Amino acid sequence: MIKVTLIALGRLKEKYLREAVSEYTKRLSRYCDLEIIELEPVKLPDSPSKSQIDAALLREAEMIIKKIPKNCDVYPLCVEGKQLSSEEFAEKVDDLSQQGRGIVFIIGSSYGLSETVKATAKMRFSLSKMTFPHQLFRVMLLEQVYRAFKINEGSTYHK
Repeated sequence: MIKVTLIALGRLKEKYLREAVSEYTKRLSRYCDLEIIELEPVKLPDSPSKSQIDAALLREAEMIIKKIPKNCDVYPLCVEGKQLSSEEFAEKVDDLSQQGRGIVFIIGSSYGLSETVKATAKMRFSLSKMTFPHQLFRVMLLEQVYRAFKINEGSTYHK
């Protein structure tokens, strides 16, 4: 069973989003060993300077890198990342599973991710060119991971 790790900066605040994550966690338990790691983002003032943001991203990078499991490919979610169709994504998940490797997704804070984190990437990944709330994005990512497993098993879920 493939290990899937989601490292996210911030905690889910809304009950309906926590319930959605719980539902996908339950669904995914048939297909993978899912671990969700929530880290506290570095607090910044209301109008931070570029140097304050860069310093915060570096501190967050240190926390993130410590949590990345061994024998996993890392896919940070970035606006400049590569977009894949659901079928292409399912193929990547299947390839990693066949190789006995895990997959790590990283969702940064509202200021994104440090280049230090992005440098650990097998591939920088994007679900869309659009901007979404980070909390909702977590649900969207888990749905796509679930969809990938359903595609790979030949289910009608994807239709």
